[in-house]
Amino acid sequence: MSQTHTSGQDPTTMGIGRAIAVLTSGGDAQGMNAAVRATVRVGLYTGAKVFFIHEGYQGLVDGGDCIRPATWESVSMMLQLGGTVIGSARCKDFQTREGRMKAAYNLVKRGITNLCVIGGDGSLTGANQFRTEWSDLLVNLVSKGKISADEAKNASHLNIVGMVGSIDNDFCGTDMTIGTDSALHRIMEVVDSITTTAQSMMSHEFSTFDISTFGLVGSHQRAFILEVMGRHCGYLALVTALACGADWVFIPEMPPEDGWEEHLCRRLMERGGRFNQPVLDTLNSIFVALQLVTKRLGYDTRSTILGHVQRGGTPSAFDRILGSRMGVEAVMALMEATPDTPACVVSLSGNQAVRLPLMECVQVTKDVTIAMKEGRFEDAVKLRGKSFENNWNTYKLLAHVHLSDVKSNINVAVLNVGAPCAGMNAAVRAAVRIGITQGHNMLAVHDGFEGLAQGKIEQFTWTSVGGWTGKGGSNLGTKRVLPAKYMEEISLNIAKYNIHGLIVIGGFEAFSGGLDLVHAREKYEELCIPIVVIPATVSNNVPGSDFSIGADTALNTITMTCDRIKQSAAGTKRRVFIIETMGGYCGYLATMSGLAAGADAAYIFEEKFGIRDLETNVEHIVQKMKTTVKRGLILRNENSNANYTTDFIFNLYSEEGKGVFDCRKNVLGHMQQGGTPTPFDRNFATKMGAKSVLWLTEKLKECYRHGRIFANTPDSACVLGMRKRGLVFQPLDELKEETDFDHRIPKTQWWLKLRPILKILAKYKINLDTSEAVLMEHIISKRAPVTLVK
Repeated sequence: MSQTHTSGQDPTTMGIGRAIAVLTSGGDAQGMNAAVRATVRVGLYTGAKVFFIHEGYQGLVDGGDCIRPATWESVSMMLQLGGTVIGSARCKDFQTREGRMKAAYNLVKRGITNLCVIGGDGSLTGANQFRTEWSDLLVNLVSKGKISADEAKNASHLNIVGMVGSIDNDFCGTDMTIGTDSALHRIMEVVDSITTTAQSMMSHEFSTFDISTFGLVGSHQRAFILEVMGRHCGYLALVTALACGADWVFIPEMPPEDGWEEHLCRRLMERGGRFNQPVLDTLNSIFVALQLVTKRLGYDTRSTILGHVQRGGTPSAFDRILGSRMGVEAVMALMEATPDTPACVVSLSGNQAVRLPLMECVQVTKDVTIAMKEGRFEDAVKLRGKSFENNWNTYKLLAHVHLSDVKSNINVAVLNVGAPCAGMNAAVRAAVRIGITQGHNMLAVHDGFEGLAQGKIEQFTWTSVGGWTGKGGSNLGTKRVLPAKYMEEISLNIAKYNIHGLIVIGGFEAFSGGLDLVHAREKYEELCIPIVVIPATVSNNVPGSDFSIGADTALNTITMTCDRIKQSAAGTKRRVFIIETMGGYCGYLATMSGLAAGADAAYIFEEKFGIRDLETNVEHIVQKMKTTVKRGLILRNENSNANYTTDFIFNLYSEEGKGVFDCRKNVLGHMQQGGTPTPFDRNFATKMGAKSVLWLTEKLKECYRHGRIFANTPDSACVLGMRKRGLVFQPLDELKEETDFDHRIPKTQWWLKLRPILKILAKYKINLDTSEAVLMEHIISKRAPVTLVK
């Protein structure tokens, strides 16, 4: 999926003599400012002139002061702001040819022939129409004497690149639109608050509770119904349902079947609880559901309509990074565009930035609406894309269940290993519940491998993991102890408890421990059972996976803390903050939080640095502080260098900055491991836990011979990881070659390719590696199996 960019061309000169304009249109979304900032700074990096267009298409039509030059400093301190600082407005004028002619005139007069549009499908469709008409508009302007023939010749072609900014995530072709993750943060904050108030009304007699089932006290039962935004797309409702364990979800792509009222009431009664989790709704049927639950079941029912609170607040770390990456790719797409290049939209697939033909994405988005109108709901779900389909299938597995009395006689054990992190409990919950739906006996192992050796094992039921999704840390208890010294005891307990499969959730210790178990199979036949390792660590250092459960929560904690630290210096003199992050030898947290918080440098182990580099960085900060910018942010991974410690770097910057800026130092420590899991970590952990059990179930069928389980092939012990665009199982033995065991990191890490972006956005004149880029892909051919409307 690689292609060579403009061969041999220096990216810092690609934009010389060219001009780029950026606008935000339609409904605002958190993270738009990150995209604007990246577009401006990378545009300037290429040598191009960059312009803001204020108030969206209205500003483009009005011209004048609505179109202003952008500078490096003008996009400082934007990352943490919600909404869009350059404004967004619906524009009827632009829908007329006369309005578009005015817009063309305003661009031609400023020499702008590259337009970056951040908005929804309507905004991007309007941009494509503008581009299609461009030549005719220029002819009309010349004939009316508004522009000269030379001006028309110099502006003969308009390049358009789109970035999708919408909290609804309703644009086909991208896994996530800018703003969606932040909206999920706002929704989950409300859901967690509702859960808390419901808890406070519970009887103290019940020690375990579920976000969907609370202990029954008397006859007083309670249900909460929550309406979220999303217009004609159910993504927000669906992911929130997964992340909080909702009993029911209404989404337009899959409306309830006939008789749904009976089904809903039966499910709520089966839960048998005093409190039932929010019934999520995007169909405006909230009052129907409210009356149904109140009248038919006699529940004390409360409804909450979130409204525009979902659009507000500071953007999440994910949205800041997404917006920044999209902005960089958008500028490069504009610089490489030719008159034959179709207007493209920059999208996200897995962790990959991709370029897709704009109108193909718009067409598929329209096809979803048509499919829903015609009642082809399975097609609608497929057209939404793999991400949406996977979420829906996982939700059905966990919610649309009627527990069977038929048992498989299979015992599956689940344990946590290594340091605790947010999301571990969500993975355990999903694994336990999916296992129970498969008819398995689910065994919980307390205190990791040590607990497995000591027999700290108990059977879990459906309600045992109630309420676990939103809890941080590890409810099972976890230790860093590896199994090597306990192998005899572990094998005896596997035999004693008749364990047929093992799910190990944890960090590098889980990976190493899994390998130890595989290597011990030759000596201990009891260990010849299927084993799956689910990466869960804030460090994101487990081989075989691009992401680990818990890393997103830690990343948000660091990012929000950096925001507050920078804000603490408001109104004071110029100040630089030196902040130490966790991660062991893995620089993921330092690099990604640097991107999200707008750091000037991020020191990591994987990218060696010396005193000359530190000198360059200090001088860079000194020069920066002589401008209007008054804040500096330096991040350092805890093990980036044994000699250039956080104290050393602090002292160096303090000494060299005398008279220009002062310094403050912060070591964030274990706060990075705490807190409630983010929506991403809850959702990711839920899907990982569910998929691990389904894989184990199939693997157990393969390994069943002569009345017993025997698994000793390499593919019977795997890491379940996210690789580029999907979840894959990889044998532990094969991953050994990809691992640096001394430093507990993978030898190849995808996010290192993002480090040049961090430096360019901090105004370093480094060379952006343009040897690899994404090809323009086609979405229509990808979705070919679905019957499209003619």
